Amino acid sequence: MTPALAAMLGVGVGLGLVLLWAGWRGTDRPRPSRSTRWRGVERANLRVGLAVGGAVVVGAATRWPVGAVSAALAGWGAPGLLGGTRARQGAVGRIEAVAGWAEMLRDTMAGSAGLEQAIIATAPLAPLPIRAEVVTLGVRLEGERLAPALRAFADDVADPTCDLVVAALVLAAGHQAQRLGELLGTLAQAARDQATMRLRVEAGRARTRTSVRVIVGATGALVLGLAVLNRGYLAPYDSALGQLVLLAVGTMFAAAFVWLGRMTRPATTERIIADSAKLGIPEAPSRVRR
Repeated sequence: MTPALAAMLGVGVGLGLVLLWAGWRGTDRPRPSRSTRWRGVERANLRVGLAVGGAVVVGAATRWPVGAVSAALAGWGAPGLLGGTRARQGAVGRIEAVAGWAEMLRDTMAGSAGLEQAIIATAPLAPLPIRAEVVTLGVRLEGERLAPALRAFADDVADPTCDLVVAALVLAAGHQAQRLGELLGTLAQAARDQATMRLRVEAGRARTRTSVRVIVGATGALVLGLAVLNRGYLAPYDSALGQLVLLAVGTMFAAAFVWLGRMTRPATTERIIADSAKLGIPEAPSRVRR
């Protein structure tokens, strides 16, 4: 058995143990919506492409098993570390869209329209970030009861702020609330305040993200420059011991980059309708009129 093959097998065993530990630990997460699953598929395709491309290029150029695995891990984590701007902007846009739709429902119901009629009437005019989900909700109301249709709508949007509005609508529908319009106005204002706060926080973290990109770019440029311009400097890593040292160095860099990435990500807010059965939301169909 060659030293390179032994190093590759050692790396494979280590990754296998990590995967076994992750599978044994398990997760208990709510079922993602269709739009969330589609975005997840797109991100996964990008990550897989970068990982495979990085592994092939680095492995062919250096003949280092650890280098190929490290390049694959770097390609997998690069979108999350260097990107995410569109996702953050989309999250803020959804919050503002939910606020706008809540105000539209309030104003429509003020004209003596029931809740289901207000939802159907506002569907074609809903804010663009959630218009498709609201239109789907209006279609569901033609064949489903109000509470299940609203839960499905909350799963489609998959936003904690939308969960607050949906919970208010479902609970009000079950208890024939008479001040739903006032509650929707309050929730809309709270959503707009949250969107403003998110924008301020994102502006403060922009400098940190720029620093992370500079550090990652400088590190990658240094490694690439050494590999191209001074290959003899990296010759000690060709041995089995050198591969073990490279593995230790790569692990430290990976831990540092993960830590930097976590500094730039906002805290995740738990959804309150992730498991609607725990909320005791009523199932009976009803209409709210004002």
